[in-house]
Amino acid sequence: MGGDHCAMAGLRRGDIHAARFGRATGREQAGARPALVLQAEGMAGWSTVIVAPLSSSARHSMFRPTVDLKGTETRVLLESMRALDKDRIGRKLGSLSADEMVDLDSAVRLVLGLR
Repeated sequence: MGGDHCAMAGLRRGDIHAARFGRATGREQAGARPALVLQAEGMAGWSTVIVAPLSSSARHSMFRPTVDLKGTETRVLLESMRALDKDRIGRKLGSLSADEMVDLDSAVRLVLGLR
């Protein structure tokens, strides 16, 4: 995982990739897990990418939109969004549908107080 130029070249907002979050402090998400790319494509030249980890066991919440990942209902943990070095991003696992992107955008506005 990570370091694969082909995987990094195709980072697009709304795509789900394998990612390595590393060690955690407190309640942070850690280890290898799926992550949703949140960062705008126009910022692809940065050395980092803003992502949110995914969890199939997290509880439902207004700020945790539900997405389908290969047939599994999965929550986007927007309260844990963060920047990762692109070397921590691996292969693409899926993409959000148009409806899921609408729900995601609403939840991001809620979490960041942009309403």
